[in-house]
Amino acid sequence: MADGTVLVGASGKIGGRAVPGTEHAELRVLRRRRPWQLFSAALTLAVLATVAWSLVNNPNIQIDLVREYIFAPIILKGVLVTIYLTVVAIAVGVAGGVVLAIMRLSDNVVLSGIARFYVWIFRGTPMLVQLIFWAYAGAVYPMISIGVPFTGTVFWSAQTADLINPMMAALLALTFNQVAYASEIIRAGILSVDHGQSEAAHSLGMGPLRTMRRIVLPQAMRTIIPPMGNDVISMLKTTSLVSVIGGQDLMTTVQFIYSENFQVIPLLIVASLWYLFLTSLLAFPQSWLERRYGRGVALQNRGRV
Repeated sequence: MADGTVLVGASGKIGGRAVPGTEHAELRVLRRRRPWQLFSAALTLAVLATVAWSLVNNPNIQIDLVREYIFAPIILKGVLVTIYLTVVAIAVGVAGGVVLAIMRLSDNVVLSGIARFYVWIFRGTPMLVQLIFWAYAGAVYPMISIGVPFTGTVFWSAQTADLINPMMAALLALTFNQVAYASEIIRAGILSVDHGQSEAAHSLGMGPLRTMRRIVLPQAMRTIIPPMGNDVISMLKTTSLVSVIGGQDLMTTVQFIYSENFQVIPLLIVASLWYLFLTSLLAFPQSWLERRYGRGVALQNRGRV
């Protein structure tokens, strides 16, 4: 068999050949011994243990400094800012992505064209460029005003530099970019649902919005959750680019500290440990959502077996 097992039947034959002493044996499974699997696993563990030991005992890493800064208040503040940026960007990005995906799938040429143009702009330019652009938006529009167009009447105005500080620039760049990527993921999920589901809902008197909310999106979640979960983890790591505009996130804080004490490697290890911890936490809700929205498929596949 493909999994390396051998079936011995009541006839006492394997592959048509009789096996002595098995004339009256019951059906059982014999697993082939694979000593190379145990050897490769032991070798891998030995290599990992050696690497871990060399890192812990390497004086250049300075484990004492890592322990000193890993839970330092200034580091924890940067971690909270990173979490805040991620949560806001994902929440707004998913909400805007649903709207943009529906616009993209619309028969209205104007709405579909706007959605295509938006995705083309924000998915086609680097995240770093977008961050710097928002940080220096005041160079393009020094003043932001609200009034009657083409008449010169202004009801409210303020300087752009006062409104778009580094934190606001980071939020704008991350959310606008996330909307573009989330919309494509959601659009793919909607397209994965059979069109007959929508037709059946319409035959029952459901409107387009209700059909989308009650029928299409719940089924599309099975396709949306895995790539969206990866996108959330990617967004968490992308927040490190905010350091180029001084957004006070984890990476910005780490760079500020090692620019003063010149302990680059220990502080980069601190940042890496926090990013690993946060991304590991995000894997749990993703797994739970995948199980929840994949229950019907799991039961169906189990029935086939």
